[in-house]
Amino acid sequence: MRTLCSILLLCLLTPVTSMAANVNHDEWNRLLNAHVVSVRDGHSTEVDYQGFDNDRPQLTRYLKSLSAVSRSDFDQWPLSEQLAFLINAYNAWTVELILTEWPDLDSIKDIGGFFSNPWKRSFIPLFGKQVSLDDIEHKMIRGWGRYNDPRIHFAVNCASIGCPALLEEAYTSTLLEAQLESQTRRFLADDSRNRANGNTLELSSIFKWYEEDFEKGWMGYRSLFDFLINYQEALHLTDEQQRKLSKHDLEIDYLSYNWALNGTN
Repeated sequence: MRTLCSILLLCLLTPVTSMAANVNHDEWNRLLNAHVVSVRDGHSTEVDYQGFDNDRPQLTRYLKSLSAVSRSDFDQWPLSEQLAFLINAYNAWTVELILTEWPDLDSIKDIGGFFSNPWKRSFIPLFGKQVSLDDIEHKMIRGWGRYNDPRIHFAVNCASIGCPALLEEAYTSTLLEAQLESQTRRFLADDSRNRANGNTLELSSIFKWYEEDFEKGWMGYRSLFDFLINYQEALHLTDEQQRKLSKHDLEIDYLSYNWALNGTN
């Protein structure tokens, strides 16, 4: 009886760890290591899409491994494993989307023509459905209400110069917190995307489009100002600018977004 109870207990405990272990991001990690290059003193990256195209079989194999995951299995993973999976999926399928038109495009917005939105194209087989990049970002990562972490906006990459850097490694459950924190500071420190100019903060349009995500109480923050105060050292503010920021007394302007492809020359 004791042996039977031990076996039953083991069966109850093993699904979460074994299923999480079935998702291996090593191939995606190798591709990122090989084809993503740090630029601008490490504040951003450029992508060697030709290199990815040369390694298309490896990318295809990785994408198939993501498509093989069932929603029921996914839902039993730890939240950090889920979020790492979804961020990697978004980024890997964005690269795949670029490769469908490579090298005949200058921007992801060129895909599908003037009246078509590449982020709404349902070309991704995931959880037994055909979904879009928008589905992954807005319906899953942002829409499920499980993760509620505004730093995801510095992790998902839209293949454009205006985007936060595509990380040079795969996101993983064990490293996720450190990776999200590093990517946030990396993006804020890039003065081509975010900078202080006198009494004005000139910020990426990401903060305008998704301001509500910075107001939902993550880490107790209820406003974009609260979020920025926590990361003020990354913005390289003067003492006076820091003082004004602490009082929510800086103006905010939003910079134009650069949709040019984030590819290597």
